[in-house]
Amino acid sequence: MPTSVRPRIEIIPPGKLSADEQLAQLEWLADLLDSRFVIPGTNVRFGLDGVIGLIPVAGDIISALISFYLISRAAELGLSPWVKTRMVWNVALDTVVGAVPILGDMFDVSFKSNRRNVALARRYLAKHGARRR
Repeated sequence: MPTSVRPRIEIIPPGKLSADEQLAQLEWLADLLDSRFVIPGTNVRFGLDGVIGLIPVAGDIISALISFYLISRAAELGLSPWVKTRMVWNVALDTVVGAVPILGDMFDVSFKSNRRNVALARRYLAKHGARRR
């Protein structure tokens, strides 16, 4: 006997954002942090994460705090513990390797942990749907 799949309907109270609107905000922030600017004459994109990371130690800590804000906002949509763990791992890797002078800054520009994290959240939510907390 075939089962029917009922579409999920999200009831949004006035003044609240839908899951898609929240993801759009997170994508905007990830873009600002990881790929908003282009080095002229190249295809290399970078964001504020790479610029802030130029400040030794403090820059990487500030960047990590902003990234954890992004993770906490995404977690409110009901991500699984596994997805949240992967997101934290991306930020930890970005922070630790980014702390290495010069090579870490080049890694920051290429790794783009925030864009990876938003992509993880989007894939999970596309498959499982948002569950607000």
